[in-house]
Amino acid sequence: MNELWTQLEAWLAAHWPEGLAALNPPATAQEIAQLEAALGCQLPQDFVECLKVHNGQSQDLGLFDGTEYLSTQRILSEWTVWKQLLDGGDFAGIQSEPELGIRDDWWNAKWIPFTYNGAGDHLCLDLAPAEGGQTGQVISMWHDMAERGVEADSFEAWFRTYVDQVLAGEYVYSEDYAGIVPKDDV
Repeated sequence: MNELWTQLEAWLAAHWPEGLAALNPPATAQEIAQLEAALGCQLPQDFVECLKVHNGQSQDLGLFDGTEYLSTQRILSEWTVWKQLLDGGDFAGIQSEPELGIRDDWWNAKWIPFTYNGAGDHLCLDLAPAEGGQTGQVISMWHDMAERGVEADSFEAWFRTYVDQVLAGEYVYSEDYAGIVPKDDV
């Protein structure tokens, strides 16, 4: 994880210094333990290692494909919104249209958001996959669309692919989007 962050930080320094400056310091063991206790689950080790490098961002900027990289505090905040809706029965009788390996829930308390696009959509760590899925897989979750997709088998695989694509020039910084977006979107 450290190597991937070093590569991304070097790219940020050259292409988007404001994005680099917005990265938080590492999460402490206490912050991670408090998050896991509040969520009622253990986070995948690869994601914990990521948080130990940078605990999210200090500003709502589009670090990960135009989305905010959430800190432990923001993860809990976003998760809590969804958990309250779930507990309130807002999703009763509503199913999603997932890819193989994802439950057909509209939202599941074991889907841990780590990005946020400002409109209610997330990439999540799936800690309760359906048959054919892998615990810790990265899934896309849309607040107003039924599709749920597997983005990668693990956080590390997702992050490695993303960093590789940024370094290969498939993503660029866009002032209009205040973040890193696919070059074809600019």
